[in-house]
Amino acid sequence: MSNITETKFSDIYITPDKKAYIPDSQTRNALKLFEPDDFEEFYAVLEDEWDGKNPSYSVLYNDIFYRIERTKSIYGIQYCARKMPAQVIPFGMLGYKQELTNYLLSLSKASGLILWAGATGSGKTTAVSSLLKEYLSLEGGFAYTIEDPNEQPLDGVYQAAHGGLGLCKQTSPINDDWGASLKSALRSRPRYILVGEIRTPETASEILRAATSGHLVLSTIHANNVTDAINSVIKYAVSTSMSEDLAYDLFSRGMLGVIHQSLAGAPVQKPHVTHLFANPNTSKGDQVRGIIKTGKLNLATSIETQMTRMTRGLSMFPEF
Repeated sequence: MSNITETKFSDIYITPDKKAYIPDSQTRNALKLFEPDDFEEFYAVLEDEWDGKNPSYSVLYNDIFYRIERTKSIYGIQYCARKMPAQVIPFGMLGYKQELTNYLLSLSKASGLILWAGATGSGKTTAVSSLLKEYLSLEGGFAYTIEDPNEQPLDGVYQAAHGGLGLCKQTSPINDDWGASLKSALRSRPRYILVGEIRTPETASEILRAATSGHLVLSTIHANNVTDAINSVIKYAVSTSMSEDLAYDLFSRGMLGVIHQSLAGAPVQKPHVTHLFANPNTSKGDQVRGIIKTGKLNLATSIETQMTRMTRGLSMFPEF
């Protein structure tokens, strides 16, 4: 006797003939046939929740999120469902160096953009979701997420360390319009905003404006390194009516940090990160902000210096 909720697996593959397969847990890549007792119920949820258009979506089944990819093969419809954690993993358990963890948690009262970059499947969404949960547990306040699909169970009420409460509401983009959805989010006056991914020009331009208007914004982007991540946001933003000079100016003023992440190691993969931060005290002079504002992103020295100082336990900026 087995069911989908209690069985441990990362992904479940369902073929057009309605047979299910999961990793066999014995080899690196092989699968095994999976015949859970509640398969028909789960399959019905996958079909009922599809909106008829988007092949990527999420479903909630027995209080666990599954990220779904619905594709059409030569024999019919097949599904891949990735099981998300039942709870958001604490940030301190994600494998980051303690110095980086401490610094990111210290930004809970700051405002600006924390951008997490990397390839597909590198753990970007897990990182920003976990960080948002930590901020809500530290400071409380209202958080608003825009995700497609929703992956981590963030929605709900949080008990903050100082005795107050935090509240998070998870949403999906309205009619796939990320820019309009972000504008709507800002009208709710959130302290924290999580945008699942920057992938449209309107999203980039609205994020840059939100990051300079008193919010703490977390988002992800596909990029090969820190510099590439910044350039990608700028290129998206200038695809709207925003000028390149304004985009670089807004990014320089709104940036808190850009982190690039990859996963390495076997059998357990751990995050390998490169990072660049700007002084959260925007009233102080800051070399990184100055470089970004010029649009000439010669950032290698700044990245190397900051990473060395953090590794040695040295402060990157004065108290803020």
